[in-house]
Amino acid sequence: MTSLPLPRNSAHRRLPAAATLLKRGERLLEPDVYMTPHEGRPVVVKDYRRYRGTPLSLAARLLVWREAKMLRQLSGWRHAPALLGTAGGLLLGMEFIEGARLGEDAALMSQALFRQLGRLVAELHAGGMLHNDLHASNLVVGSGGTLFLLDYASAIRLPRWMLRLPLLRELRRADLANVLRIRQRLGGETPAGPRARVLAPRPWVRRIRDSWKRFYRWSKR
Repeated sequence: MTSLPLPRNSAHRRLPAAATLLKRGERLLEPDVYMTPHEGRPVVVKDYRRYRGTPLSLAARLLVWREAKMLRQLSGWRHAPALLGTAGGLLLGMEFIEGARLGEDAALMSQALFRQLGRLVAELHAGGMLHNDLHASNLVVGSGGTLFLLDYASAIRLPRWMLRLPLLRELRRADLANVLRIRQRLGGETPAGPRARVLAPRPWVRRIRDSWKRFYRWSKR
């Protein structure tokens, strides 16, 4: 693993002048995302430094640590970007994946791609990992039609037997439900039978989700 092009002990060092902003973080604990050249190739840097010195600094550092840990554990898996390193606890660097976001190019959509998405998630779950933020915006179709899954800040990895516990079983179901929603929205498929039941969350899960949404709206005031 290489190091980021920033000194680890420089808290306020700016990114290189050639860095390009890809996405401005607007939601709670959402980083600014840049693309910057490093050793002759583009890399992606997630920048949480706006939280430095705030009550959310520890949470931001935890997100950097968690995502770096997940990417390290996925090293060599062809559906995840390679980790490059961290800097200052609030910067995370990874491989830049060249391609189109899932759904941006209708010509890329195919049943083969949807099957690849299903296998990708099955492989994650078989390894004891739950993504917990599986949306079309986190999926990129790379060269040769390979599908890449991005953004592991919310991911968790546990022994497989723990995935049978009620809460974790619901998180696994949520990953699968998001796969079906992607297929429904982009492929026009209408889930039926067992697949339709996957889309229906348990009442207690719905209550937790609604409580989180109310807290999130309150935090944005």
